[in-house]
Amino acid sequence: MTAQSPYQRVLLKISGESFSKPGEGGINSDELQNIASEIVEAMKSGIGMAVVVGGGNMIRGANLARELSIDQSTADYMGMLGTVMNGMALKEALEHLGQPARLMTAINMPSIAEPFIRKRAMRHMERGRCIILAAGTGNPFFTTDTCASLRATELNCDVVLKATKVDGVYECDPALNPDAKRFDELTFATAIEDRLGVMDLTALSMCMEHGLPVIVFDFKEPGNIARVVGGAQIGTLIHNHTPSGTA
Repeated sequence: MTAQSPYQRVLLKISGESFSKPGEGGINSDELQNIASEIVEAMKSGIGMAVVVGGGNMIRGANLARELSIDQSTADYMGMLGTVMNGMALKEALEHLGQPARLMTAINMPSIAEPFIRKRAMRHMERGRCIILAAGTGNPFFTTDTCASLRATELNCDVVLKATKVDGVYECDPALNPDAKRFDELTFATAIEDRLGVMDLTALSMCMEHGLPVIVFDFKEPGNIARVVGGAQIGTLIHNHTPSGTA
């Protein structure tokens, strides 16, 4: 643990859509550079950071299976390849900024990435390298949110940082209801019972079981990754404790 941060290790979950402009697909150069620079700034505190990347900007397995009438397993594996492309781009962007990084995948791709091996990943983090985790869990029918929960647990991370395009968790979609209430904090039980759409139920249940807090925040606000790593109370904290101020 460093003086600058209350955390020793964090896992940052970034969606695939973060790599592209709204309404577009693929990888946008400006968005990629923004993600990389924000990560570099956050890592100056001395924390160990693992990043799980999604692949929705490339392929969405569920949509692909439905539209092309192909097996869900095949579509999910195609989606995993999308996360690898995002991971490769992010690794290059980080290293261009002087931040050592390693890409590790759940599916063996020795020509372009290291296989995910827990002890090796932890060693990279100890040496100040940002590890980028791609290809999800390596299994179909599991989301990258579940991958984030699983890897954070395996790597003894202190918190999962769920980077989104909104500033926290709301009782309903704030785009449809401007009066929607935003939560400063809530319990996993409430998030699961009310199906608030924070993460998929498997991911939330795993975090709840292992007492691993999740912070949902708007990473598009410049400096927010560094702020949340530094312990600033932004976004929504989800944990096992009853939120303060409630019975």
